[in-house]
Amino acid sequence: FLCFSAVDFFNQINMLYGTITDFCTEESCPVMSAGPKYEYHWADGTNIKKPIKCSAPKYIDYLMTWVQDQLDDETLFPSKIGVPFPKNFMSVAKTILKRLFRVYAHIYHQHFDPVIQLQEEAHLNTSFKHFIFFVQEFNLIDRRELAPLQELIEKLTSKDR
Repeated sequence: FLCFSAVDFFNQINMLYGTITDFCTEESCPVMSAGPKYEYHWADGTNIKKPIKCSAPKYIDYLMTWVQDQLDDETLFPSKIGVPFPKNFMSVAKTILKRLFRVYAHIYHQHFDPVIQLQEEAHLNTSFKHFIFFVQEFNLIDRRELAPLQELIEKLTSKDR
């Protein structure tokens, strides 16, 4: 179930981000951030071992490529029935979700006006709400990682509790 959800969230975020790429440029977003207090540096542990500071579009490109590579890796995400998931599957899945959250955080903090202009607010909120309920239900992202959107998370989840 986690496997399918990771793929689904990846596809949704990829699509949502794709609609605002004209607004997220090297010039407008020289740093990958979620507001003034949160800055993200990229490292994949393989090609880039030491975290590097890069623009948001570069970071998100690295991230989406990295996630796609993980999802395509048969040893991590086996597609054949009966093939077991590896022992490190849970930690890889958690890392994928933690990093995908950062794209939501960036969109909400830096590009919410274009989202409203494009009339995608409801879609973004629904996608994010589904994502948050999922990661909270299974305790997949540390609370500290969710801090950049804590207020929004409380707003979106409080009505349903």
